Amino acid sequence: MYIDPNSGGMLFQVLAVMFGTISAIVLFFSGRIRMLWARLRRRSRERDEGDPEEPERPEEAGPGS
Repeated sequence: MYIDPNSGGMLFQVLAVMFGTISAIVLFFSGRIRMLWARLRRRSRERDEGDPEEPERPEEAGPGS
């Protein structure tokens, strides 16, 4: 099996472009990513703590009970 000596250079060029593209996307959308992360953490925290403002209501009996 023959592997071209310049395969490493070509692989490096492809990976460099991919890294640059991903970095640009993250930088461009960093504000939205931070807002999404904060929203997810807030929801997780609320789910863990429960809702302290509303006490649990007992089941209401229907008119036929």
